[in-house]
Amino acid sequence: MKVIHSDGSISVCEGADELQVLRHSAAHILAQAVRRLYPDASFAYGPATEKGFYYDIDPGEHTISEEDLPAIEAEMRKIVKENLPVKPFVLPRDEAVRLMEERGEPYKLEHLAELSEDEKISFYRQGDYIDMCRGPHITYTKGLKAFRLLGVSGAYWKNDAKNKMLTRIHGTAFADAAELDEFLKQQEEAARRDHRRIGREMELFLFREEGLGFPFFLPKGVILRNTLIDYWRELHYRNGYQEISTPIMMHRSLWETSGHWTHYRENMYTSQIDGEDYCIKPMNCPGGVLVYRSRLHSYRDFPMRVGELGLVHRHELKGTLHGLFRVRCFTQDDAHIFMRKDQITDEITGVIRLIAGIYDQFGFTYTLELSTRPENSMGSDEDWEAATEGLREALGHLNLPYTVNEGDGAFYGPKIDFHLRDSLGRTWQCGTIQLDFQLPQNFDLTYTDENNQKQRPIMIHRTCFGSIERFLGILTEHYAGKFPVWLAPVQVKILVVSQNCSEYADGLYRFLCDAGIRCELDRRNEKIGYMIREAQVVERVPYMLIVGEKEAADGTVSVRRREDGKTSVMTPEKFAESILVMIRRREEENGIFLSL
Repeated sequence: MKVIHSDGSISVCEGADELQVLRHSAAHILAQAVRRLYPDASFAYGPATEKGFYYDIDPGEHTISEEDLPAIEAEMRKIVKENLPVKPFVLPRDEAVRLMEERGEPYKLEHLAELSEDEKISFYRQGDYIDMCRGPHITYTKGLKAFRLLGVSGAYWKNDAKNKMLTRIHGTAFADAAELDEFLKQQEEAARRDHRRIGREMELFLFREEGLGFPFFLPKGVILRNTLIDYWRELHYRNGYQEISTPIMMHRSLWETSGHWTHYRENMYTSQIDGEDYCIKPMNCPGGVLVYRSRLHSYRDFPMRVGELGLVHRHELKGTLHGLFRVRCFTQDDAHIFMRKDQITDEITGVIRLIAGIYDQFGFTYTLELSTRPENSMGSDEDWEAATEGLREALGHLNLPYTVNEGDGAFYGPKIDFHLRDSLGRTWQCGTIQLDFQLPQNFDLTYTDENNQKQRPIMIHRTCFGSIERFLGILTEHYAGKFPVWLAPVQVKILVVSQNCSEYADGLYRFLCDAGIRCELDRRNEKIGYMIREAQVVERVPYMLIVGEKEAADGTVSVRRREDGKTSVMTPEKFAESILVMIRRREEENGIFLSL
């Protein structure tokens, strides 16, 4: 594909570069279409992204919503059909300012004010539309052959809540229609799996305007959440962890010592108690440090593995909130390991194996990323070098491939991030391992070595799920709500065909509940087909037991599987025995059910 650069030169690009140019050009064509339909609109930024493009727009007196997208997209297609030439030109900064003033572009003017006076500013013109841009772009608008507008959201100018909320129009573009069609199919599947919709249908959780960013868990959602937590607790007990719980609010001085007040203050909620500043914790680690300091320690105590399911609060901008994926309060499955320097490799290795085992349980594949020292970091060069090398050694010990993300570590230490891939091929950053030399120093943590000398421990911060809430959202979409039987909020639903067998159904319900199986009884006077569809498709219950007069007379149940609708008849005892094996082993269909 031929592209034109800001200096007027033309070159050919392919692959990922071609896609970036197409998407960037699509953002300009989008802006031109909006300007034609809304002449008083002004424009902020319109970049290409990994999956498409967007443009942040101030629509003036108008409001642009999802309903307006078909008209905007139709106007974009007109512009493409007009096959307008895309021509770059360069202006001195003062002339660029005059041009943007004439065209009524306050956001471009604000950006220009941040540039030096002697800087040359490049622009691109396509027909009646001019945009300030470095390029490159396609040479003619007809080069954009496959695109689609996807949605509308809000975005603060410069991502600052003090600034005006702009309208962000999202879209995507591909080199050909086949790639676009495949992407749209994936989007449709993602929409079908949207955890917010599934959570509503299955009555798991809800979101309210009265508590933006603060999810509500319903009874079945609490069962799902607690089952995941029980799994976490079992694994950690087996791996030598002890569990603690620390206060949700602590004095400002603690956060000053930890460094959060300096490096993380804008994300923290604060209040006053007795005229003094207190902070609602955004992280669990300072509380864990205070627990460590509550008594003296010897080298024989190490490693100390201390876990906490701590409720943390972080201020997130309203426009970034998204179901369970981006919230303002969540339960962090935190753990802190206190250890000697000679234990670093073994402990990091153990944590990697623990997290990998959890992801294997849910069928996730994952990649690893090592993030190094950021600009706003604490500590000496020597400590950072030692911490980073400790993580490298652990990865090398397990012979695991990884990428390096320079400068993206935490302010107190380098980290290893796990990026897991779900059933739709999307990646999520969940588990993390952070090696910290700084908090032990800030809080003057010590232990007594074998020579009765004071030494400073090393600290690991790590999470497996990252956030219980976010991980539940990921699991909901990964399974499309069809949770494995051990995790499902309702594992079995009894569907009563005839009121004449109600007594038998009641006894069956009590039997299954007493056996420890999560069970519901549906005795409504509805058609059995309706009841099956509701249980199987909407509520996504793994097993339905259909009970009629024949089953009551024979002392059996008709078992229907969620996955394929196959049925088989067996005794309640045999069914309970089989499903309890699956629940205990946290596995799916065993031999008994495969033949159903």
